[in-house]
Amino acid sequence: MKQKTHSGLKKRINIRKSGTATVQKSCKNHLLSNKSKRQKKANNSGQALPQSRKKHLRRLLPGQL
Repeated sequence: MKQKTHSGLKKRINIRKSGTATVQKSCKNHLLSNKSKRQKKANNSGQALPQSRKKHLRRLLPGQL
């Protein structure tokens, strides 16, 4: 049987050409008027996932990494 990709993870992760995966940091969706400009700007680029998670990601997203 063909393995399916994890569609929930596929929506939450960005895979770059270099093979690194990035995710959006938390606290950036709502209640933004109470947060400082510095706090909001800190999340613009996303956060890189560590290499130790790569084996786990390969299992959930076959053919992507």
